[in-house]
Amino acid sequence: MKHEKTLLITGATGFVGGTLATKLITKELRLLSRRDPCIPRGRFYQAEICPLTDYSTVLKNVDVVVHAAARVHVMADTASNPLEEYLAVNVAGTLNLAKQAAQAGVKRFVFISSIKVNGESTACNKKFSMIDQSHASDDYGISKAQAEVALRQLAAESMMEVVIIRPPLVYGPSVKANFAAMMNLAKKNLPLPLGAINNKRSLVALDNLVDLIITCIDHPKAANQTFLVSDDHDVSTTELLQMMTRAAGKTPRLLPVPVSWLKFAGKLIGKQAVVDRLCGNLQVDITHTKETLNWSPPISMEEGIRRCFVKEDLC
Repeated sequence: MKHEKTLLITGATGFVGGTLATKLITKELRLLSRRDPCIPRGRFYQAEICPLTDYSTVLKNVDVVVHAAARVHVMADTASNPLEEYLAVNVAGTLNLAKQAAQAGVKRFVFISSIKVNGESTACNKKFSMIDQSHASDDYGISKAQAEVALRQLAAESMMEVVIIRPPLVYGPSVKANFAAMMNLAKKNLPLPLGAINNKRSLVALDNLVDLIITCIDHPKAANQTFLVSDDHDVSTTELLQMMTRAAGKTPRLLPVPVSWLKFAGKLIGKQAVVDRLCGNLQVDITHTKETLNWSPPISMEEGIRRCFVKEDLC
C-alpha cells in the first residue's frame, strides 16, 4: 500500500514499530527510537519519549505520527514508584509529543494503546467493546487509559485527528514474555496438564495489527475513533497450545486435567495468578473496527502462529 504522506513512527526498534516500518512503502519515513532500528529506509532520529524532549526537528512537515513507543511491562521492576514511571512516559511523554505534533501541523496521530484500558479479563460470553468504560487495574493499563483521555481532549482543542488502537496480546516472530514461553513448551512437546481448559481469549497476530495501523493512517473514517483489534478468532488455552505444537511440527500431548485441579495446585505452589491467566477469559469485539473501516484481519490465527516458528534474518 503506497503512502505519499510523510510519516513518523516512534518506537521504531520495538516489536510493533519496527515491523510497521518495514511494511510501509514510502519515501518519506521518519523513525524515532532510543537506538538505530537498522532499517535501510527512512530518516532516523534518536530521542526519548519524555515530558521535556523537543521534537520540533523531527516533526517538521510530518503528516501522520504513529506512536508505538511506550514504557511496557518491566519484569522485576526496580523503580521505587512504577506507576510514576509509567505516567511519565506513557502519559506526559505522549502528550508532549502530541501537543508538539498538533502545533507542527500534523494531521493525524495514531496511538497504539492496549486492551488493558478495558480491563484484565471478561466474563464468560462477554466481550470488551470500544464503548466500555475503562476498568484498567495495573500501572501500564492505567497509564494508557489516562493517555487516551488526554489525547481525546487535545483532538477536541486542535485540528489534529487522533486514532486510538487497543490490541490484546500481540504475537509474531521474535515475540517475548509469556507467549515465547508457551512456544518453548510447544517445541519441547512435554506432556502438560492443560488439555481441558475451555476459556476464550482474543489475540492479534503482529501482521494483522500492522495492517490495521496502515489502514488507519489514511482511512477517512478512522478520524477520532477508537478501534479494538484481534484475529477475530477466539481460542482456549488448550486450542492455542495445540495450534502451537502443530506449528512446531509436533503432535500435541496435552492431558485433560480439570481446571479446578489446576487452580487448587496453583494455590498450593503460589502460582494462582499464573493459573488464572491460563484459564481466564479475555475477549474483544471488533465489529466496530470491521464495519467502520471495511477491514478484516488479512491472515488467520493459524498462519500467524506458523510465522512465529519461522526463523527470520534480523539486522
